[in-house]
Amino acid sequence: PSGCGVPAIPPVLSGLSRIVNGEDAVPGSWPWQVSLQDSTGFHFCGGSLISEDWVVTAAHCGVTTSDVVVAGEYDQASDAEDIQVLKIAKVFKNPNFSLLTVRNDITLLKLATPARFSRTVSAVCLPSASDDFPAGTLCATTGWGKTKYTALKTPDKLQQAALPIVSSADCKSYWGSKVTDVMICAGASGVSTCMGDSGGPLVCQKNGAWTLVGIVSWGSSTCSTTTPAVYARVTALIPWVQQILANN
Repeated sequence: PSGCGVPAIPPVLSGLSRIVNGEDAVPGSWPWQVSLQDSTGFHFCGGSLISEDWVVTAAHCGVTTSDVVVAGEYDQASDAEDIQVLKIAKVFKNPNFSLLTVRNDITLLKLATPARFSRTVSAVCLPSASDDFPAGTLCATTGWGKTKYTALKTPDKLQQAALPIVSSADCKSYWGSKVTDVMICAGASGVSTCMGDSGGPLVCQKNGAWTLVGIVSWGSSTCSTTTPAVYARVTALIPWVQQILANN
């Protein structure tokens, strides 16, 4: 979609890289980032807006139509933000998702009412199936996941971290055959995604626009910053995404 992937409020990444060892984001600078919350308002996963009507998240998040999508949020402790709480009309879980192997870890959410795009709410770009994001590409991940795996609660403010794509070969040296062609790895660079980040974006810049390359899927149970985290590989899942969007 045109106009995707270019935030009205530019992100500022220190490139140091809770996201573990991440940093507070600039408020509103990742306008596609949404929080998935249950009926009590508990944040359990992230997601990304790909249009006014659709959100992409991880299948393992187990979203149901009784959950809500919260867009335009930065500080979950603030009640002064102009957030949009959006009901979910339909959940499309990838039929080839397996909780055992965590393959094909993608779900599409059709919103009951479209999100209102604004300075702080807009879409990320989707890649083409043929796009390549080689090892070493510096990308970014965002979320309200734990900033230490021992933390009891998740941070209030949206966290961000810059991190490199890791080659499949290097990733397999950590994780072995668990890593398959529908996954892409990133990190091992002093930052890590952690519990609560699941379903959120791994984005890389392509022709000046932020593009959804991965969906936070799985990784070290202790959110180790020296081990790559594993993301659903969006380029491999694009044919399924296009099919669902075209037919719904």
